[in-house]
Amino acid sequence: MNNLDLKGQYDLTVVIPVFNEEESLERLCAALLDYQSKSLVKVCYLFVNDGSSDNSLNLIKDFCSNHEGFYYLSLETRCGLTGALKAGFHSSSTTWTGYIDADLQTFPEDFNLLLEKRDQGDLICGIRAKRQDTCSKKIQSKLANKIRNAITHDGFTDTNCPLKIIKTDLAQALPLFSGMHRFLPALTLLYGRKVVAIPVRHQERKQGTSKFNFFNRAFSGAFDLIAFIWMRKRYIRPTIGQNNLNLPQSHHID
Repeated sequence: MNNLDLKGQYDLTVVIPVFNEEESLERLCAALLDYQSKSLVKVCYLFVNDGSSDNSLNLIKDFCSNHEGFYYLSLETRCGLTGALKAGFHSSSTTWTGYIDADLQTFPEDFNLLLEKRDQGDLICGIRAKRQDTCSKKIQSKLANKIRNAITHDGFTDTNCPLKIIKTDLAQALPLFSGMHRFLPALTLLYGRKVVAIPVRHQERKQGTSKFNFFNRAFSGAFDLIAFIWMRKRYIRPTIGQNNLNLPQSHHID
C-alpha cells in the first residue's frame, strides 16, 4: 500500500488526522515546521484529511506543496479518528510512526521525550501530566480510564493522549476497528509487545472546537470496550514448537 517509500529518507512519520480544522491549521503547521529542526530523528508529516467539509484540505495541499517533508492523503468519505489513523499507519514506510491531534493541545517538541525511550518499547505513549481541560472533561476522562483499565488491565491512566510513537510494523498489524485507537496500549500488550508511558505537556485548545462531547464519548466508548472484550477473548496467538522449516521454537504468531 506504500505508494511513497520514505524509508531511508526519514526515521519517523507523524500522522495528523484532520477533520474541519481550518482555524487551527496555520498554527499547527508552524509548530510542526519548527519541530523539524529540533527532532532527534529525521521526521516527516502525513496529514490525513478525514472528509472535512471546510477549507482544511485546500490549506493542507497548499502547505505540503511548499514545504519539504510534508505529505497528505484525503479519504473519500469520513471514517472517524481510528480510520484516519489506520490510513496513515498503512501509508507509512518509516521505522517509526507517530500520531498527534490537529488541535495542538499537545506539543510536537515532546515527541523527543518519546523518542528518547524508543529502545525500551514498541509503543511509546504520552501521558498528559497536567491536563488543561474543563473540569467536566477531566472527570469524564478519569472515569472512562478507570473503567477501561479495570477491564483491560493495561495499567495506563491516559490511553487517549494524542501523542504517541509506535513501530510501524506493529501499527500496521493491529486490528484497528472503529474506536480501537482508545486501546492501542491494550492491543499492543495483547500482541506480546512492550508499552512505555512518558509524561508530556498539555494545553487548552486555542482555535476550533472539539468534535467530542459527553454523549459520543460515553456511548461510543462503552461499545468500543465491549468490542475489545470480544476481541481479546477470541484472540489466538499460536506458538510454534517442533518443525522442519528452520523456524525458531517458542516463536509466537501474531
